[in-house]
Amino acid sequence: MSPRIPLHKRLLVRLLITSGLIAVCSVAATAWLAVATTTQALREEQGQALADDMDVLAELSGYAATHPDWSGAAATVRKLSAQTGRRIALTTSDRRVIADSAPRGTSLPPSAAAAVDPLHTDTYSERGAQIPGIDPRAVGPYRLTDGERVEVDDLARTRQLCFSQHGLRTSLRRAPSGRMYLVDPDSGTTPDYVPDACADGRLNTPTAMEAKASKALMTLARGCLTKAGLSPAYAGLLSVGLGGTDTREPLTGKLGDKEARLAQPCLDQARRTQLDPYVAPAAELFLGTGDTPAVLFDMSPANKAKVIGTAGLVLAVTVAATALVATRLVRPLRALTAAAQQPPELHVRVPVTTRDETGILAAAFNDLTERRERLEAQRKAMVSDIAHELRTPLTNIRGWLEVTRDGVVDPDPALLASLHEESLVLQRVIDDLQDLAAADAGTLRLHREPLRCDELVQQVAAAHRVGAATAGVELRTDIEGEPWLDADPVRMRQALGNLVSNAVRHTPPGGTVTLSARRDGDHVVLDVADTGSGIGPDDLPHVFDRFWRAEKSRSRRTGGSGLGLPIVRHLVAAHGGTAGAASEPGSGSVFTLRLPSGAPP
Repeated sequence: MSPRIPLHKRLLVRLLITSGLIAVCSVAATAWLAVATTTQALREEQGQALADDMDVLAELSGYAATHPDWSGAAATVRKLSAQTGRRIALTTSDRRVIADSAPRGTSLPPSAAAAVDPLHTDTYSERGAQIPGIDPRAVGPYRLTDGERVEVDDLARTRQLCFSQHGLRTSLRRAPSGRMYLVDPDSGTTPDYVPDACADGRLNTPTAMEAKASKALMTLARGCLTKAGLSPAYAGLLSVGLGGTDTREPLTGKLGDKEARLAQPCLDQARRTQLDPYVAPAAELFLGTGDTPAVLFDMSPANKAKVIGTAGLVLAVTVAATALVATRLVRPLRALTAAAQQPPELHVRVPVTTRDETGILAAAFNDLTERRERLEAQRKAMVSDIAHELRTPLTNIRGWLEVTRDGVVDPDPALLASLHEESLVLQRVIDDLQDLAAADAGTLRLHREPLRCDELVQQVAAAHRVGAATAGVELRTDIEGEPWLDADPVRMRQALGNLVSNAVRHTPPGGTVTLSARRDGDHVVLDVADTGSGIGPDDLPHVFDRFWRAEKSRSRRTGGSGLGLPIVRHLVAAHGGTAGAASEPGSGSVFTLRLPSGAPP
């Protein structure tokens, strides 16, 4: 949790105060100029705002795309006029007024500013606009019914949940037709990768309304194809996206170049014919104040001097205030930069002299330096542990080989068995290190398939039952229901096997190790519980650390390599799950794996 910063010390407040002072000066200067040169003259000098014109045209085109006529457009015209401060009028092609924000009888400008036709527009530039000039909001018969919308919404949320379970973030958006679809929250585009478990195709299946509209579109295109000298059967190759949006998939992938050039106009014509009953007729848009030409304002030398002088004063105040604030802000940042440029082995800290955001940044930098110092110490300790793990079996193997070579001992079966056991210890450490290296590099490969948990548990128990019996430990299994996993069976047996062997090794003779599986909501929980000596509260947070042992005096041979539990954690994380441990000294330990559940094949 971030420390509380006094209100007057917050960087945002300082910048807001500075910006407020600059804004006050700017507003005062603007007001003075407006009084001196008249507001109307400045407005006429600035001219028309192109952005406002495009917004007006886009909104009126959207109205036409979603209404079959202009009967209710007057309210929209008045609203846009109030927002822009300009006169807005809509007329038919013969200049019969449809809606006008000016009083009745006011003459129109000499020429229209634009045509409002949702079926022939090139002004709508947002993502999803259709290339042939059809407003994407004109969906007509492709609009989903209320029931279809509810069904598609449920499918979209289900797919979003599936993506989330596979570690993929998505957002939901609604198309003009009412169809919900998934997009990447960062780029706003449709996700490129779809997990196999989520690719059921149901979300992308046309609804009854969409299928009916697509069929009608194909029917409309057949006559045009015949006139173009093409087979009417090509109509089945012409298609649009879900919701009626033209995805503009090249027809050259379906037809030849010549056929594609002839067929595409048929598709465009059919789409306009299909949407025509659902959109308002084309209209002319007039913007302005009548047929009076705009007043040209020519500034006098005195007014020019006022503008230049006022602008210079505002600029000077802005530069002075910004320089003052920037100097105070940059000073601690320079100290951070100087500390960051020091050699890493020095682990330099910076003094925390303020309580604002820069002070918090300095404290975070110091925390990062401390963590880096601790990680460096852990790295050195890990290298030392690895060297020790490898040196011990290698030393034993080398020593026995040397005395055998010198003829001190004979290479009898017992000696060879001992050397083989030492090589197995060495191989086990190397394999564990290789698995951890692959997990750290993100190259750990999983071969997922539907996996029954009862079979998994029984296989692991069978593999360790002989070793448990030799150690005098009873190995039990407990399975509730028939839970399934979507997992790599080899890796899951490896993870559970590490936990079971660890539990058997730490359970005294006469004890019990229980391997259980159960369903918990959308997850499957696998538990390995033992009746051993348990783990102390100070040691419990470190059980998944590499080369960690609760009993420091435990030998390497009887205590394992210290890499089994870290491997378990990485394997479970690769499956999208978590690994945890709970223990009470003297009461045994419970290691829990929680993984997303799968579906039977």
